[in-house]
Formats: sequence, C-alpha cells, structure tokens
Amino acid sequence: MTRTAPQFLFDFGSPNAYLSHLAIPAIEQRIGVKFEYVPILLGGIFKSTNNKSPAETLAGVKNKREFQQVETERFIKRFHVQPYVWNPHFPVNTLNLMRMAIAAQAEGVFETYVEAAFHHMWREPKKMDDPDVAARALTSSGLDAQKLFARSQEPEVKARLIKNTEDAVVRGAFGSPTFFVGNEMFFGKEQLREVEEMVLGT
Repeated sequence: MTRTAPQFLFDFGSPNAYLSHLAIPAIEQRIGVKFEYVPILLGGIFKSTNNKSPAETLAGVKNKREFQQVETERFIKRFHVQPYVWNPHFPVNTLNLMRMAIAAQAEGVFETYVEAAFHHMWREPKKMDDPDVAARALTSSGLDAQKLFARSQEPEVKARLIKNTEDAVVRGAFGSPTFFVGNEMFFGKEQLREVEEMVLGT
C-alpha cells in the first residue's frame, strides 16, 4: 500500500515549526514515508488571512500563554526533542531566509539548508535577518551562502515562494506549522499525532 506523503508548510520564524522539524524524523520512520517540506512566508499568510503571531494574540490573555508553555513542554516530552532557545532578536524578518530555502531546493542542498537555518534561528539563535550574520552562520554550516543569496534574488525563486504562500492560503492555511495529508489540513505542532494517524489509516 502506498501511503500519502504528508506536507509540512513552514517558516523559519516559527519556533513551533522548529519543534515540528525535530519531531518529524521519528514519525517518518514509523509511517515509512518522508514529509514534503514546503517553504512559505508566514508574514504573507498573516497578511492574507488577517492573522497575527501568538506573541500578539496571547498578549494580555490571562492563563493562555501559561497553558501554551505547558503544551509545549508536553510536546517536548512526547516526541523526545530538545526545547528551542528563544531568539532574542524575535521577530526576525524571514523573507530572505525563505527565498533562500527555495534557492536551496534548486541547488540540491535543501535538507542541509533547512537544518542550518532552523539551527541558527532556534538552537544557537542569531539575528538571521542581518545578511552578514546570516551569511556567516550558513557558511559555518557548510553552505555556499553567497551563491544561495544570489539565487534567492532571481524572479523565478521569488515567484515560487509567493505561489507556495498563496496556494497555502487557498487550501486553508493561516499560520505555521501547517500540515496536509492529501486535502486534509492540520494546524499546530500538537496535530502531528493526527497527521501520523491519518497517514497510517488508523
């Protein structure tokens, strides 16, 4: 039986997308298929859907932020992943990082790039919207940062990120991380259990 490969729509600016990224390899082993990573621009999705980041939506709501923290701790224990290190430069403008993700796909270094970009955002956090800082960080991870940045400025690359983002909104996405199994959408890292169950048909 051929199982449907789940899609992971992500933006490096989301710490919950980072935690999902850490949890996905073990899920892939259990379900026997690889997730398809789809770079999107979270700012573009927010603008199209009139959504805001949790930092804004949780502000001033009694007990909600505290519950979100408990939920994150449960996720970390359940999936045996390391917690993220809060990026002191948050919010980070991820436009160039996400364009470079598209460029990395074209250059055949996508997996290495995704690992590096998430690492420098949420494991050893840096101001990744500073081009010099990002270039040094990505170079230290074995990538040709200058080549990727140059490729990221090509019209075709920019257009692909826009299309990914617009398509995500059309399909129902309003934030990151978002997952699809076929036409079924799941939002938030906690939904990874449901994603796994749907792929397995349980």
